This record gives sequence, C-alpha cells and structure tokens, in this order.
Amino acid sequence: MSEQPEVLDSVDALLAGATDREVMEAPGKSGAVLERVTIDGTRYVVKYLDHDRDWSLRAAGVPGSPTVELWRRGILRDLPDEIAQPIVAVAHDGDRPALSALLMRDVGEWLVPAVDDPITEEQNARFLDHLAALHAAFLGTERDIDVVAPADRYLELSPRMAAAEAALGQDHLVPRLVAQGWPLLESVAPRAAAVVVPLVQDPAPLLAALDSTPQTFVHGNWKLDNLGTDPTDPTDGADRTILLDWETPGRGAGTADLAWYLAINCRRLPVGKEQAIELYRAALERRGVDTGPWWDRQLALGLLGALVQFGWEKALGGYDDELAWWEERAVAAAALL
Repeated sequence: MSEQPEVLDSVDALLAGATDREVMEAPGKSGAVLERVTIDGTRYVVKYLDHDRDWSLRAAGVPGSPTVELWRRGILRDLPDEIAQPIVAVAHDGDRPALSALLMRDVGEWLVPAVDDPITEEQNARFLDHLAALHAAFLGTERDIDVVAPADRYLELSPRMAAAEAALGQDHLVPRLVAQGWPLLESVAPRAAAVVVPLVQDPAPLLAALDSTPQTFVHGNWKLDNLGTDPTDPTDGADRTILLDWETPGRGAGTADLAWYLAINCRRLPVGKEQAIELYRAALERRGVDTGPWWDRQLALGLLGALVQFGWEKALGGYDDELAWWEERAVAAAALL
C-alpha cells in the first residue's frame, strides 16, 4: 500500500494559484459552499466544509470532516474500480480548525440532474451494482474504517440533532423539518412510531442487532444528488459511478446504505423497492458474497433503520403507500431487536 495521502494545513495552500473563482449554487441543504476555480488551466470545484455553517458536519462530530478523515486514511484512494471519486486534494486549516476544503474535478456535467423525474432502469441497476461493489470490497475488513460512529449515523436526523441546532440559534431547513416531522409520526403512523420512536431516542438495540450481521464500509448518503456516471476513464469499457458527499461514512451494514437509497430516492426510482433490493443482492452474489446465512435478518434491520432516519420525512407526507410500506417493514423487524 502506498504512503498516507497528504492533508494540507491551510485552505490557502490548497488554492494556491487559483483564478476565475466563482461561487456556485449548491444543490445540497447542509450549508456547504461550493466554488468553481481554475488552477494551471484546469477547472475544479472547491467544497468548503465549515463546522460553523454546516449542521451535517456538527451532527457527524468528526474534526475536519468525515471526508478529510477518509482521505487521510487512504480509504478514498482504495475504493473499488467501479467508483469514481473526484477529489484530488484536501486541506484542514490549522488556523481555522472548523474549516476544511476539498478540491475536486469538475464532474457537474455527469451528475444526475436535480429534477423530479425518475432515473432510467439502467442507471438504477448501475448504482445498485456499484453500491454492492463498494460493500463487497470492504466486507469484513480489518482496516480502520470507523469514521462516523454508528450511533451518530442513526441520530443525524433525530430530535436530538434538531434540538441542538435550535439551541445554537441555527435556522437550516432540514433541522427545522426534522423537528416538525417527528412529533407527527405517532398520529400519522402509530404502529411504526411504537417501534421507531424509542430507537430514534436510543438506537442501541438496533445497533446491537445489526452488529450481529456482517459489517462493511458504508457511504452514508447514497442519494441521487451525490451520484453520476463517469464515462471518461472506464477500466473495462464500463461506466463508473461518480460518488460525492461522504456525510456519515464508516463501519456498518451494507443494507443500511441500500435502505437509505430506497428511502431518500423513493419518488425517482424506476422500479419497485423489492426489485431494487433483489438487484443489489444479486450484485453481491456475483462478487462472491454468500448472502444466504444473514440476508433476511440484516435486510429487515436495515429497512427498520431507514425509518429511524426518515420517519420524520415520511410523516410529513402523510399516510400514503410510501409510509405504509415502511411501516410494515418496521413492525415486522421489531421482533429482531
């Protein structure tokens, strides 16, 4: 393995020689600032990660940021060939320890458009296949992949987070919606709330149950806004998946990433959830992963975990087919805790 990647000690050093700087409109809702710059004739995008501005960084609780820590440990360098991550350099500012920055290839033209239309079945199958590739590559690894603690991953969108942001006087949209949505779940979907609300206060029973199944390296935010298709550097003639925004990465259950994908992208998936789940499982099996001994248990717990993360969002939409689907899975998984 090659030497540990360098983390520059100042944002100024990261941007030495940058010209044609222009602030970009950021599609995310965390508070991060994006800037397009030119360095030595090449266009890049800079993402500024500021704990003073970004609620998701505060929730993750990793100095610098989870992404900087992944870079420092060499994990981003060692992703499987199916994944194209565009970061070329990072900095954690010594004079401003709340501030970090990522210098990335400008891959904007290849990202999934931020619209409401469903993606194609081909895109969906590729994203699930490459999610499985990531998980298969790190399954059972002894590497230090513990970046964001599992409890913090499941409490990122919790009443605890919303209360902490309110106490700071912050007014970001997502924490406000989280605060509004969780109290609704009990009246909108009481059967789901009976299982999920105790876990959103203390996820320890869920974490213990998930930990009894095979663990791998999870991305933590496998949503369409963070994905794209890179046709520029195929290793075997196949397109690779561009992957951004390592919000809550670390050790966890692969089906937790899968469940997040199903929950957050639900309105844009071109196939039903059951079919998407089978596509992911088949992709693991193609890579030599025997899912038989643990699949049913981990899948059920992973789906329950997604409602622990997104019960507030589903409740805001009222009791529809979407929430009903998740409620049934949560109730069924309760016996596994």
